[in-house]
Amino acid sequence: MSEIFTLGIDVGSTASKCIILKDGKEIVGKSLIDVGAGTSGPSRAIEAVLEDAGLKKEDMAFTLATGYGRTSLMDGIADKQMSELSCHAKGAYFLFPKVHTVIDIGGQDVKVLRVEDGVMTNFQMNDKCAAGTGRFLDVMARVLEVEVSDLGRLGAMSKKQVGISSTCTVFAESEVISQLSMGTDKCDIIAGIHRSVAHRVTGLAHRIGVVPDVVMTGGVAQNQGVVDALEAELGVKICTSPLTQYNGALGAALMAYQVASRQK
Repeated sequence: MSEIFTLGIDVGSTASKCIILKDGKEIVGKSLIDVGAGTSGPSRAIEAVLEDAGLKKEDMAFTLATGYGRTSLMDGIADKQMSELSCHAKGAYFLFPKVHTVIDIGGQDVKVLRVEDGVMTNFQMNDKCAAGTGRFLDVMARVLEVEVSDLGRLGAMSKKQVGISSTCTVFAESEVISQLSMGTDKCDIIAGIHRSVAHRVTGLAHRIGVVPDVVMTGGVAQNQGVVDALEAELGVKICTSPLTQYNGALGAALMAYQVASRQK
């Protein structure tokens, strides 16, 4: 029986990610380009993942697109489009078969999913406000004049609890500026920002209930400070994977395999 290769494309608001699967089990290529919807990011990510896998577009049995910018893909690139909610549930289940709750923090939204056997059964989403998202952390890092990638490390060096009470990005930015003007240590401010994000996300999570295993996906899951703050707020262990940013694309590739295997 010949191999079945499927391509999952996740066009986010701030990044484009691709995964190629072989026979719905083995990841043979992945790519991430740090620009998303409305840019050259998706096409560059597709080029990069094909190169990584040593394959051509024609080798793909089925291609499925998901994410915030999935409708921006040119005709002919994807065979089908699907909600990122279903794809995140499927991807998380592939990585963590005991998952029941998925917390996905992306560039512009926060999603909390209830998952049963890899299928989303309920969800809550915040896509009307930047609070608690990757964008929120980008703004805070800029005000603090630090790299977003350094937030987790710096927050871990905090010695004193500093409260950032505003959930609104604009007001939180003012709070951070005020703390800086008072000479508050940046590490303490960053830890306060992480707790603020965790508090916001926890409110969303409690609306559908938090059932272990809990898995965190999305770019913000790479920030250990946010993961730790969420664990403290929720009182549960949170699982993460090195593939956290690729989770939507992984789910899309898995969904594509389901279709391709039925067509065989």
